[in-house]
Amino acid sequence: ALVLAIGLLVDDAIVVVENVERVMAEDDVGPVEATERSMRQISGALIGIAAVLSAVFLPMAFMAGSTGVVYRQFSVTIITAMGLSLAAALILTPSQTATILRANHGSGPGFGPARWFNRNFDALTARYGAAVGYLVGRPFFVLLVLLLMSGGVWFLFLRMESTFLPTEDQGVLMAQVSLSEGSTAQQTKAVVEEIEAYLKDEEAGVDSMFGALGFSFSGSGQGQAMIFIKLTDFDQRTDLKNSAAAIAGRANARFGGNRAGRVMFIQPPAIQGLGNQAGFQMFLIDQTGQGTAKLTDASDALEKAAETDPRLSNVQGRGTDQDAALRLDIDAQRAEALGLNLSEVNGMLSIIFAGREVNDFALGATLRPVVVQGAAAFRMQPGDLEAWYARNAAGEMVPFSAFSSTRWVPVSPRLQRFEGSDAVSISGSEAPGTSSGQAMEAMEELVAGLDGGYGLAWTGLSYQERQSGNQAPVLYALSALVVFLSLAAIYESWAVPLAVMLAVPVGILGAVAAALLFGQANDVYFKVGILATIGLAAKNAILIVEFARGLELQGKTAEDAATEAARLRLRPILMTSLAFILGVTPLAIASGAGAAAQNSIGIGVMGGMFAATFIGIFMVPSFYVAIRRLTGRRKMRG
Repeated sequence: ALVLAIGLLVDDAIVVVENVERVMAEDDVGPVEATERSMRQISGALIGIAAVLSAVFLPMAFMAGSTGVVYRQFSVTIITAMGLSLAAALILTPSQTATILRANHGSGPGFGPARWFNRNFDALTARYGAAVGYLVGRPFFVLLVLLLMSGGVWFLFLRMESTFLPTEDQGVLMAQVSLSEGSTAQQTKAVVEEIEAYLKDEEAGVDSMFGALGFSFSGSGQGQAMIFIKLTDFDQRTDLKNSAAAIAGRANARFGGNRAGRVMFIQPPAIQGLGNQAGFQMFLIDQTGQGTAKLTDASDALEKAAETDPRLSNVQGRGTDQDAALRLDIDAQRAEALGLNLSEVNGMLSIIFAGREVNDFALGATLRPVVVQGAAAFRMQPGDLEAWYARNAAGEMVPFSAFSSTRWVPVSPRLQRFEGSDAVSISGSEAPGTSSGQAMEAMEELVAGLDGGYGLAWTGLSYQERQSGNQAPVLYALSALVVFLSLAAIYESWAVPLAVMLAVPVGILGAVAAALLFGQANDVYFKVGILATIGLAAKNAILIVEFARGLELQGKTAEDAATEAARLRLRPILMTSLAFILGVTPLAIASGAGAAAQNSIGIGVMGGMFAATFIGIFMVPSFYVAIRRLTGRRKMRG
């Protein structure tokens, strides 16, 4: 956000300085008078640019959820920067420009390479003006080209992989160990030591590790363990084979078929607090009341189906492993025949094993509870129940073994619910070369293929990804609407702002094409880049449209005004655009921690600016002429 804000701050200053120098050269006046004339010419454009860029990011500040938190940081930063940039461009930059240029005014013919550059740039401007003059004579052909570009944007956008946040290499991995039921702590420790030996001897990118026995994200117990793995510094892992994703992939392949149980290497989530791991999280929901046993079977079937799907990896259900539990079966008819009441039997068992507070007694100045409960030595083993007796209605002592029996049965260690229905928590990750959006679509297809009418609900980062995708069309539509209304208010026209808005698809096409070319996904940061592209493409168009509008007010035809405005504004458009492109280049080529998010924004904005600068500047004058023809060339208001 700060990089984008700095670029926008510089752009306004470049526009002011360039226009003052142009007025000095064309009108042959001093710096002070040139500054006054220049500010009368470009003040409207500067206000329009600030209004548009602020309007683009304003709806982001009101988005809800975790996505809204990310959007809000960009929104507040950029809107504040635009306000300061406009104030500086209208108040500080003119006076500074006049002072600096006055000190150098009339000092000589100028630097030799600069004169060479200006001569060649003037020739380039003349050729550009000729090309624009040819296109403004065919405005509806240019509109047809824009229509084809818009179709290309839609086609390419549908081909983009979707995700919520890019998986970041944070220099940390986690290994989750879940052994089969009945495994001892010694067996778990042996598996952990085997993993640590592999990481130490075969993975050069691993710096250190720490193992903890007894718990994991799947639960706690002797068969559970977690290993936290610290990777070496990024400057020592420049090779892609030592990235966190590559190390996790090799480790999962090495331990994926471990006979002792399940071993899974995972990366932490991109945003702390949203889940325990990267990838996807979901609930498999028993919507039709099939029961816990069938829900567990469905979860197992889903895991097996996921193993054969090339889009998925490390899919596992949490809480589906069954523990052994002692079940007490009471023969109700025999108990009644022996003079026992079932409610009284249940009460006795509750007292024996759980205890009951029956009274209080005074101990000094405090009251202490009196708890009746079976002694620990007589309630530790299954056979201890045979030593207990129940008093029947006749006052006789009846052994529990006379009307009850025990057996060991498998039970789920925990019961999960989602909105009141039985559910199983399932997590997993996308296969290498696959986006999280594709993995989520694969899971939806597999759940739809299960018998029994089971449902699916996303949670954690996956839920936020779905919310982000649902909010994106609304966000784009709101931004475009607010931009249009802002321009309509500035120009006091419903038609002229359309010439500015028509430049937006050109920039978006460049952003989407660049993202596809460099393998970027449609994530939250790319959406921010798209919004920045919308504002920057509109900025270039405003510089041309504002001048064309002013020239037409002076009596020129729409075609001549558009051609002359494009020629006059070529230099500041190229200067500001190239400055912004160079400014976001470090984001596009970033590496190390947080590089994925920076790449997503940088590549998208850079591609959008290239298209808006080197394609849009040829089309915007034709858009202006087309709109003026469609509106019947009504008299323009000053």
